[in-house]
Amino acid sequence: MRQQHTLIYRISSIACMLFFCVFVNAQNDSIVDTTDDSKTIKLKYGLRIGGDIGKLTRSFLDDDYSGFEIMADYRLKEKLYIAGEIGFEEKNTVNDYLDITTKGSYIKGGVDFNMYQNWLDMDNMIYAGFRVGASTFSHDLNNYTVYSIDQYWEPQFTSSTKQELTGLTAFWAEIILGMKAELFNNLYIGLNVQLKVSVSQTIPNNFDNIYIPGFGKTYDSSGIGVGYSYFLAYRIPLYKKTKQSKPAEFTKPDKESRPTPRNRP
Repeated sequence: MRQQHTLIYRISSIACMLFFCVFVNAQNDSIVDTTDDSKTIKLKYGLRIGGDIGKLTRSFLDDDYSGFEIMADYRLKEKLYIAGEIGFEEKNTVNDYLDITTKGSYIKGGVDFNMYQNWLDMDNMIYAGFRVGASTFSHDLNNYTVYSIDQYWEPQFTSSTKQELTGLTAFWAEIILGMKAELFNNLYIGLNVQLKVSVSQTIPNNFDNIYIPGFGKTYDSSGIGVGYSYFLAYRIPLYKKTKQSKPAEFTKPDKESRPTPRNRP
């Protein structure tokens, strides 16, 4: 009798376990998957305006330089921006043979492409850009010395008569690499480096352009220039666009694609 009760108990236990497994499996098959395989992201669109704090800092620290630059960009597509800069520079160059003051304004325009994939609603940029630049400027030649090869027989000619060289222009193209990070809502900090190639410039008689506003130092008229800037900017929010994102980690795999358990020995 005791053995019969034990056998009935084991059969009941096995039946309960089978019923529980079938119930759980049925529940898994009947529950509707409420996990959304897409994420709704709001992309900000608006006019972002800022200033080059590097040029302002240099203006306070360097007695031979003063300048400012205003930058702006506008989002055309998710990763494409139209961008530009406008500014003014005055630079005094002094060496053993020359004392010259260059001043003028410039404007640059082009596009930026964001290469960084943001997470959810983040709005940062690691970007590459292209610009076309133009500058109008003038030189004040304060004094200069003409180098003489034969310095023993003929003294070097020195002139302290101030000369004004006006109506000068320059055009160039530049490639930009930079980053922008959102500190607070719509407030950004950024920096970039620029590689510039001169296209054309007005060269005064018997003289070379030492410095061109917006282009920078000409490095002995080599036609290659470099620059950098770091800035603060604020985006004026105009509207937002909704983007549906489907990251792999939020997508539930199909039953057919689920891995099958390995056969146990």
